[in-house]
Amino acid sequence: MSKWMVAAKRADFGAISEKYGISPVLARIIRNRDVVEDRDIDKFLNGTRKELYAPNLLKDMDKTVKILLEKIDAGKHIRIIGDYDIDGVCSTYILYRGLTECGACVDTVIPHRVHDGYGLNDNLIQDAFDAGTDTILTCDNGIAAYDQITFANSLGMTVIVTDHHEVPYEEEAGERRYRVPQAAAVVDPKQEDCGYPFPEICGAVVAYKLILALIARKHHNDWNEIMESDLGLELLEFAAFATIGDVMELRDENRLIVKSGLELMKHTRNVGLKALMQVTGIDAARLKPYTIGFVLGPCLNAMGRLDAAANALELFKADSIEKAVLLAGDLKAMNDSRKELTQNGVEEAMEQIENSELGKDKVLVVYLPDVHESLAGIIAGRVREKCCKPTFVLTKTEDGVKGSGRSIEAFHMYDEMTKCKELFTKYGGHKLAAGLSLPEKNVAVFRRMLNENCHLTEEDFEEKVLIDVPMPMDYVTLDFVGELNKLEPFGNGNPKPQFAQKNVHFISGRILGANQNVGKYVVKDETGRSYDMIYFGDIEGLNVYMARKYGQEAVKMLYDKNTDDILLSVIYYPEVNEYRGNVSLQMVMKYYM
Repeated sequence: MSKWMVAAKRADFGAISEKYGISPVLARIIRNRDVVEDRDIDKFLNGTRKELYAPNLLKDMDKTVKILLEKIDAGKHIRIIGDYDIDGVCSTYILYRGLTECGACVDTVIPHRVHDGYGLNDNLIQDAFDAGTDTILTCDNGIAAYDQITFANSLGMTVIVTDHHEVPYEEEAGERRYRVPQAAAVVDPKQEDCGYPFPEICGAVVAYKLILALIARKHHNDWNEIMESDLGLELLEFAAFATIGDVMELRDENRLIVKSGLELMKHTRNVGLKALMQVTGIDAARLKPYTIGFVLGPCLNAMGRLDAAANALELFKADSIEKAVLLAGDLKAMNDSRKELTQNGVEEAMEQIENSELGKDKVLVVYLPDVHESLAGIIAGRVREKCCKPTFVLTKTEDGVKGSGRSIEAFHMYDEMTKCKELFTKYGGHKLAAGLSLPEKNVAVFRRMLNENCHLTEEDFEEKVLIDVPMPMDYVTLDFVGELNKLEPFGNGNPKPQFAQKNVHFISGRILGANQNVGKYVVKDETGRSYDMIYFGDIEGLNVYMARKYGQEAVKMLYDKNTDDILLSVIYYPEVNEYRGNVSLQMVMKYYM
């Protein structure tokens, strides 16, 4: 069920339009993204990577750089320990390339999802110690490894944490006491006393900022100069890749990183990334956040889910296109396998929800003991989309039960888990995503406690669809679509604008695609003007809705001949359709009623 709402944020759209040379419609959309101040509007429209925040604004950055340079000069062995997802792999690569450039004695370890689990553990620390490692440098993990870092300290090792996750805390008398690990340095913008201007960056961006600062200090340069070097530009590509892959909000600094990174990726300096685009059939010139989020990124995540993410790291380290293509081919094959397993898991989860008491819960906890533990997060995300409820998917492993959760806007997953933290052997995460381990006997208790503590209302479960501008389709021109490009890149936190029009007549239609899952229609507005409209959603659901409202015969006429009996209100986005050299306007229908 979705609730349509028109954004009603106010501003002097005429003045903004005149000052920045944009249409009032574009001015309204920018205001809807909470971009208000003149300097922020200018940055949104014209910002470049030169406006990224200085690395030393991150707490402990200067201390980290000093320690690393001392270790490099002394020839000490540094081990980078990352994570097995997109952000972890990209973070590890960024640190490895940067430290190698500085002449460090460095190697990398990416924990195995099944054998090691997430983040630091005692075995990884002992292995590092036995290998003669002096310094452990974490990325995309470590902020929750309080006990593990204490163990490393007892062995006489140096630990530096770079992370972006929430800092664990204990609540006493309504006050939070944050538990920052006793590392030699901790670089994490989520620390209460960090003060970084935009803390919503991913682990790879933290790593990127560290390398800029490190090389700048080593060569007595400004970090901006390092950013514009060949190495700096290559590493920016991976910071952008991870920002999209880790679903960070494309606001402020993140938007500038992704905007610049996408342009650089079109002519990527990295052989492995080039090979991944080649084997997945991606046209680099048309690279978008969607391409990374739904085509390239899942190939990295699939290797981390079903095999060892270290193989994905090797792809980016590859020094020949031949080797890179072989590695990229393996990643693609693994992702193809993952898709089928995921679909089976989603079907099993939905069957449980629909045929048991689970469906009545406000917070879904679905136990799928036979599903591969690596797929829990992606299945939870799909179930959350279908049910519009916070969802945890748990699986059985050799070490008890593990799981992942994906949330809705009104439910802070990490905070809610903290209320029952005694049930877990390990947990961590963000507002919208989390991971956990717990004994099997606690599964039912976990479900019960989450729901007993839950204060969500029925309104929280409604999908809220925000309309930027109620706008007739006859306003749309090729020039207007071109102007919308100024708002890119689109993604989480900066969605494609949505427009709405009432009383759209559906005249004729046909079903396209290998899976018969795309609808192509000719529609007319109230003035009688015709438009092409395409729909990539649930075609069966659309047909059922039209049949219920206007009768099966009207739907049959729509696809067989012509009809004027079907009238819908639509939310749409205009785009340019290029086919065999012809350029035309096309409306993409997102919602209907």
